[in-house]
Amino acid sequence: MSKGPAWRICLIVAFLFLSLLYLTPTLFAKLPSWWQGILPQDKIHLGLDLQGGIHLVMEVETLKAVEGALDIIATDLEDTMNSKNIRFRSSSRVGSDRVAVVLYDRGTSETVQKLLKEKYPRMELLPAAEEGGFISLSMRLSEQESQNIRDKSVQQALETIRNRIDQFGVSEPVIAREGTDHIVVQLPGIKDPKRAIELIGKTARLEFKLVDENMNPSVASAGTIPEEDEILYEKKVDPTTGSVTEIPYVLKRKTLITGDLLTDAQVRIDSQFNQPYVAIEFNSLGARLFDQITAANVGKRFAIVLDNTIYSAPVIRERISGGSAQISGSFTEKEASDLAIVLRAGALPAPVKIVQNVTVGPSLGQDSINKGLIAGLVGVILVVLFMTFYYRLSGLVANFGMVLNIIFLMGALAALGATLTLPGIAAIVLLIGMSVDSNVLIFERVREELRLGKTPKAALDSGYEKAFLTIMDSHVTTLITAAVLFQFGTGPVKGFAVSLSLGIIINLFTSLIGTKVIFDYFLGTGRAKRISI
Repeated sequence: MSKGPAWRICLIVAFLFLSLLYLTPTLFAKLPSWWQGILPQDKIHLGLDLQGGIHLVMEVETLKAVEGALDIIATDLEDTMNSKNIRFRSSSRVGSDRVAVVLYDRGTSETVQKLLKEKYPRMELLPAAEEGGFISLSMRLSEQESQNIRDKSVQQALETIRNRIDQFGVSEPVIAREGTDHIVVQLPGIKDPKRAIELIGKTARLEFKLVDENMNPSVASAGTIPEEDEILYEKKVDPTTGSVTEIPYVLKRKTLITGDLLTDAQVRIDSQFNQPYVAIEFNSLGARLFDQITAANVGKRFAIVLDNTIYSAPVIRERISGGSAQISGSFTEKEASDLAIVLRAGALPAPVKIVQNVTVGPSLGQDSINKGLIAGLVGVILVVLFMTFYYRLSGLVANFGMVLNIIFLMGALAALGATLTLPGIAAIVLLIGMSVDSNVLIFERVREELRLGKTPKAALDSGYEKAFLTIMDSHVTTLITAAVLFQFGTGPVKGFAVSLSLGIIINLFTSLIGTKVIFDYFLGTGRAKRISI
């Protein structure tokens, strides 16, 4: 045997061994103990259409993100004017596109106008107006800047949802943007759809606010409290009866510190009451602000608010340094765990609402798998019969290449931990045809060379050489199409593109090297005097 076929045979055997090695976890549910931790553990995952799960379409309320950005600007401006000792009456958001500053006199307005132009160059400064003896300055958000905030809020929501799902432990989720303000989420194999939906859609806006001790919450109403106050409720759950009691609080509307400054959130168990709580850690800025706020408000009640619901409102007994705090309430361990997940993953920049919720049952997935396997099996049998009948022994060589193609492709999918979808199975069936199509081109070239009177070895080499460019051209153009599908497709389309791309690359190897090595072996050793084609 020549050195040429020898190294090719070794290469094929090595690829075959690796493919079967990576396929083992997929083929066998239980593996021996010595396999664990040493050999490949990952397997081919099944997509939503094969193993069931949930499909969600979520809409991001981007207007809330714009209003939130304006609220931050109003608070930031208030802090800046306080630090510069500028007298002002109020700084607040007006509507959904502007921030207004109310001043006591015109002398201050020129200083504030200069400050606004320097600090917020992207906002349009409107002419000053006099209202009831006060001077009002307004900044308006441009349409382009408003759209930028909307786009960023959707992108941030997408990343936040992805972080939450990753911590929830879903294998191979699909999270993609659709249109201007929609996000598609597919969670294959999910066991608790209700909990997953609650976890994904929770805004998780954490705020720390002071309680207004001068107001009696039992008699307060929206019309009787000051404009800078608001009424929120703390929910208490009776562990025995399960009844829920709402306790009203009058809080200062201004947020002193937010959950954006958190670095960690973990579930802990209270040693005194044996109840779970969430321990939180602030970053350096959050720790400094928390230290200053607690030092300046010793003896006052400090409410911890999540999504406009008060979780607790403890009294600040002393200055709290170090950047640590805890959120306690009537938590179950699961509720505390979910709260810790959303706090670690970050708050959604705007509320999201579910506009479509489809649950796919596993029975439908199994039915899809069975039909896909039957389709693939029928395709393989028909191709094998045709190639054997039309090309005789050479057809058997092509069939051997097709089998190699399928094994190598499935091994590659297992090695990458890829997700197999119904369109992915369709791509595999398509590749069965493509694998023998390349051999058809080669065999027809070989037939032409044999008619010209060439020897079997010369005809074979010439046939492979002349068909090479045609095969390469067809495969490269198909690979470009698959790359475009992967880049711009979502969900099952990407599954199709992955299977198709891998199959094209593997098919080049099996059709140009895998089949030729068999011909070279038999012709080179003298075991065959002619080609059965």
